[in-house]
Amino acid sequence: MATIKEIAKACNVSVATVSNILNEKGGASSQTRELVLNMAKELNYTPNSVAINLKLKSTRSIGVIVEDMTIFSIPDIIDGITHSCEIHDYQILLVNLRLFKKYNDAYYNRTDYYGAVLEAVNGLRSKQVDGIIYVSAHERLVRCLPENLRLPLVMAYGYSKSKQIPSVILDDEKGAYELINYVINQGHDKIGVITGKPDSFHMQARLIGYQKALLENQIIYDRNLVYEGEWDRASGYKFTDVLLDKGVTAIFGMNDLTAGGVYDRLVEKKLKPGEDISIVGFDNRELSSYYKPKLTTVNLPLYDVGYRASEVILKMLDKDENKVIDPIYQVPCEVVIRNSVKKIN
Repeated sequence: MATIKEIAKACNVSVATVSNILNEKGGASSQTRELVLNMAKELNYTPNSVAINLKLKSTRSIGVIVEDMTIFSIPDIIDGITHSCEIHDYQILLVNLRLFKKYNDAYYNRTDYYGAVLEAVNGLRSKQVDGIIYVSAHERLVRCLPENLRLPLVMAYGYSKSKQIPSVILDDEKGAYELINYVINQGHDKIGVITGKPDSFHMQARLIGYQKALLENQIIYDRNLVYEGEWDRASGYKFTDVLLDKGVTAIFGMNDLTAGGVYDRLVEKKLKPGEDISIVGFDNRELSSYYKPKLTTVNLPLYDVGYRASEVILKMLDKDENKVIDPIYQVPCEVVIRNSVKKIN
């Protein structure tokens, strides 16, 4: 790769002249400018971005720490971050902690991985990143990020509980509210629920959305129609019979895997999903469109979470003193209506 000195020598002009032309400064004739630009192209000259960024005191890079790339939610979040950074001419430096591979979901309530997070943060700081986005595997309170870095930090898909570290999360509550409101509008007033794990923020928000929809439609909330599951297909299968015995006409599986377990049990009982019993899920996983009938669910705008997290950190890097950084940014979810809910009188 050619240097400015080599271009200057080839054109028989000074280094300063070449530098001014390549940096679009005046002072050179059109003939000299054309000569230098053609020679730079011929010699395959590439500007030294490191030197330029050092002069600007910015590397135009964002560090991204992800808990585990194998979690279904994370690739779309990374895509959103990458797209936004690409538009604004920033590069990303990605660190994959592989926490789920190492500990399964047991690490959610552990603290011994904090050292790995701090090591990743310090590694990115040593590379002079302008800011860091931490991407959680699922929404929960994450306490592992230091608050005194003097470096912009944003939490994507999790809560930091710090005004210094904004959080970008899903609006699970509104998504569940709109989903159950749709089911009620189809004539159902006895809707069973199979939740995820009770300590999950997703579960808690979706349950509140369910309760809110019942309240606004003057339907009494019945705790006996709600069963705690494990976010898996087995939970849907396990609790289908007991909900049918209680006379429900629709079942809300709090994720698409759980809803799939409901399908499994209904088919075993010679009942038709979407006809004899209506079913809805949450997440809009790819498999939900392959269920028969296709599952009505709620789409997770994970790409939008990543895009918004990138926008927030770029806003934090903006020198505008009048900027306002909110502690929490909620991204709305959208109901995906398919064929698994029957309209009844």
